[in-house]
Amino acid sequence: MKRALLSVSNKEGLSEFAKGLIDLGYELISTGGTKRAIEEAGLPVLSISEITEFPEIMDGRVKTLHPSVHGGLLAKRSNEEHMRQLDELKIGTIDLVAVNLYPFKETIAKPDVTEADAIENIDIGGPTMLRSAAKSFEDVAVVVDPEDYPEVVSSLKAGDLSFESRKKLAAKVFRHTANYDAMIAEYFADVTEEAYPETYTVTYEKVQSLRYGENPHQTAAFYKKANYNGASLANAEQLNGKELSYNNIQDANAALDVVLEFSEPAAVAVKHMNPCGVGTGETISEAYGKAYAGDPVSIFGGIVALNREVDEQTAAKLKEIFLEIVIAPSYSKEALDILTKKKNLRVLKADMKKPESQTHKLTSVSGGMLVQDTDEGTLEDVELEVATERQPTEQELKDLELGWKVVKHVKSNAIVAAKSDQTVGVGAGQMNRVGAAKIAFEQAGDQANGAIMASDAFFPMPDTVEAAAEAGITAIIQPGGSKRDQDSIDACNKHGIAMVFTKMRHFKH
Repeated sequence: MKRALLSVSNKEGLSEFAKGLIDLGYELISTGGTKRAIEEAGLPVLSISEITEFPEIMDGRVKTLHPSVHGGLLAKRSNEEHMRQLDELKIGTIDLVAVNLYPFKETIAKPDVTEADAIENIDIGGPTMLRSAAKSFEDVAVVVDPEDYPEVVSSLKAGDLSFESRKKLAAKVFRHTANYDAMIAEYFADVTEEAYPETYTVTYEKVQSLRYGENPHQTAAFYKKANYNGASLANAEQLNGKELSYNNIQDANAALDVVLEFSEPAAVAVKHMNPCGVGTGETISEAYGKAYAGDPVSIFGGIVALNREVDEQTAAKLKEIFLEIVIAPSYSKEALDILTKKKNLRVLKADMKKPESQTHKLTSVSGGMLVQDTDEGTLEDVELEVATERQPTEQELKDLELGWKVVKHVKSNAIVAAKSDQTVGVGAGQMNRVGAAKIAFEQAGDQANGAIMASDAFFPMPDTVEAAAEAGITAIIQPGGSKRDQDSIDACNKHGIAMVFTKMRHFKH
């Protein structure tokens, strides 16, 4: 008689699976709560202690770590010596294992979780059985996902699981245990405050396969971080439109990052991962109007993120142009009725809460990975220094703050021009700073006159200030720190421009 060992924390589909195995002639072995669930379904099952002839001890901490279990899993059926030893020791083979693990991920996601609770939910016997069974996949079928139960039973009824099917199930097991161990490793790195340990282990769970990557000849998929508790495209709810693409997700993530900088009603338009229009206002409709006016050309075919509920008035404005995506925390019924009339418009509902703790940014390089803290720096973290003779006005200070929040999210070299609570020009990704400034001023046109300028890094020469003065810029915010700061200060004083130093850089490569 073939034997199956079932020990699962997730009881979904368990009774149907157990009955299917019994109908196929399997003898069932089980533990604790799993055994009770099988018995309550009216099915025969042996206790693990009947197999090991040893009681479960230490509140169930030790029950399956026994030669009668692992010998029955690890013995190679084609090895005569292995089978002779099993016979001599009166150990029976185990032909199928279904195990899923203590809910460590769910436990550490609880806001009031204690370290003791987390440790108690680290499974030991489960991963050990899974690894033993997966290593012996030629002889042992191993199932870690309840969604695989029906197919396994169906294949066994048809004769047996194929070698390839067994191998795929085993591969799934090793991914599952690696994911489990990675979460434990990450948890302990966090509680021991080891931000950059000697090995950096992360794990992500698949959200969806994508049609293609950045370009049609590239394959791609979208993954999410387990238990991530902040705003994220991975947790967003799509209410309308086509499936998100790789580039959609990149752009929408950039828009979400920018709009999270603002507590007042704000709207952000993004194109190719750079903000092209940002506006704030008393209402979300006013904010969107300013974001649109910031660059009515580039916003076409772009992504718009808003940090307040989209109302009917705002939705009517959004519907006027072609947009790829709209992201907001919620939508009124009237707004949703308007937006969903555009069948291809992707309408996303997303949490607008910043993560509770600082996270790491991962950037792949050939053969490696760079890890750094995310750039959470704001003007609240610095003491502003007015370096010039002229002080900025109250409105200039307000616009300087907006410009500083936006320039942080623009590819370096980055320059942002802003005026009256909206961006009017953005220069992104240029090889020199004055080039970025000229692009921003050209885009702003007459709006540059009386606007402010934000720069993500210092001015090594006064040429950027001269370009700003020529465009009509009246105030500048930049990190300062160049050996030639005085040249830029002198140029500002000559033209009556106020300049503020933040002593904080916002490079974004």
